[in-house]
Formats: sequence, structure tokens, C-alpha cells
Amino acid sequence: MKKKILFLLGPNLNMVGKREKNIYGAETADSINEDVKGWAEALGFDIEIYQSNIEGEIVSKLHSVFDTKDGVIINAGAYTHYSYAIRDAIACIEHIPTIEVHMSNVHARDEFRHTTVIGAVCKGQISGFGKYSYRLALEALHDIFESEGK
Repeated sequence: MKKKILFLLGPNLNMVGKREKNIYGAETADSINEDVKGWAEALGFDIEIYQSNIEGEIVSKLHSVFDTKDGVIINAGAYTHYSYAIRDAIACIEHIPTIEVHMSNVHARDEFRHTTVIGAVCKGQISGFGKYSYRLALEALHDIFESEGK
């Protein structure tokens, strides 16, 4: 049976390819999402992609995976740095491996981006590889499942 993965994107990530091209590149969010679907399929995953600019919707989406998903990949965008609500929602699903991901190297950017409040409740963090950060996160989940015999 295919593992079910939630690929959760936070605020402004729908604007990738249109905003700050010097940081995120010119490839559109839709194009990147198509790549993510392909990578997930190649690893045997059934992936749901969900993006919201609204904190409460992200929290509710995390709650919804409690009994329905096997793993979560989250790029919480700016919420990474201050949303205790999203942090607590990830803690609520601690039995589901969750990987924090960022396209840019957050540690090479503004100082406020160096802090993650969600990182402590995630299995790990990947950042700085552009859209390939998402591929690395998918591969990490695959390896986690393999090592746990799931």
C-alpha cells in the first residue's frame, strides 16, 4: 500500500516564480508541484499538496492528518519563525514523521529567519537546495519508512 504524504506549503509559496526570483528562482509554484508529484510517485507515495496563506487553515490541515497520512513535509514559510500554533499542531501529530523544508538557505538570510519554532517538533530540517529540498525531504521520508520497516 502506498504511503500517504501531505506536502504542506505556507504563506506566499503560491507566489514562487513571481516573487524574489533572486532567492526562489523563476520556476513557478505549479511547475515545482508537478515535479514533487513525480518524485513522490517514483518513491511509491500518494501525495496531497496543500497551500494556504492562513495560519488557522494550516493548523486545521495538520490536525486532519492524525489518522489519514503517514508523513508530512512542511514549508511553513514565515510562520516557521514565530507560529507556536503550527508548532503545537505538529506536536499533536508527533507519531507522524514531519520534515521541515525551505527552498532557500534560511541561515544565510535575515537574522530572524535563523530561528525555527517548528524545528524542535519535526523529525529534521532541509534547506537551501531550491526545489530539490522537497525531493530530499521525500527521500528522507522514504528512508525513514524503510528503516522502520513500514
